[in-house]
Amino acid sequence: MDFQEGEIVYLNKPLKWTSFDLVNAFRYKLSKKLHVKKIKVGHAGTLDPLATGVLIICTGKATKRIDEIQYQTKEYIAGLKLGETTPSFDLEKEVDATYPTEHITRELVESVLQSFVGTIQQVPPVFSACKIAGKRAYEMARNGEEVELKSKTLVIDQIELLEYNMPIIKIRVVCSKGTYIRALARDIGIALHSGAHLISLQRTRIGNVTLDQCLSADEIDGFLDENVILTDVTSSQ
Repeated sequence: MDFQEGEIVYLNKPLKWTSFDLVNAFRYKLSKKLHVKKIKVGHAGTLDPLATGVLIICTGKATKRIDEIQYQTKEYIAGLKLGETTPSFDLEKEVDATYPTEHITRELVESVLQSFVGTIQQVPPVFSACKIAGKRAYEMARNGEEVELKSKTLVIDQIELLEYNMPIIKIRVVCSKGTYIRALARDIGIALHSGAHLISLQRTRIGNVTLDQCLSADEIDGFLDENVILTDVTSSQ
């Protein structure tokens, strides 16, 4: 593989790593293998630190395809806890409120989930990378500044209830670029006349790239040993 010319690699982002952590680890290992100080490496579609799953990394000229890849449909498996909310809509922050769940049934959950299928408006989480006047929303939120984000139009292609084990539910979501599953959890909680937050998230697909095609972080070294070819090294010297 010619990583300097441009390659696309599929990785499974580990829990608690940022997307940049994984990109930086890959870039460092690749640079050492190629004996170069710099090589262009980027990723398509950021995952939160508490999420795992498909992260597509591009090198060299293949980084020009990042926008194209980001616009592809994504699939997630998400765990939600009903009856509780957090300021971040996930486990990053402590529970800040509790709500009744006695009225919630499997039939109600399935009905509410289907109400989100199609073109919807979604307000991104304040703890997100959205920019307001050049500043990241999460930086403002963590500094105690007031954050007001506008709703965005996005498309939910499918939502399926995989497990119903109150107060925990597990869902599969197929959606467009820009969908925040944390915000979807918040909105599902509201639609159920209760609360909800995300307790687990795995991205299982981007376009046609599925999780079973992805390398773990531990497999990067072996992958590069097998795929960095001699012409890569000689061309860099």
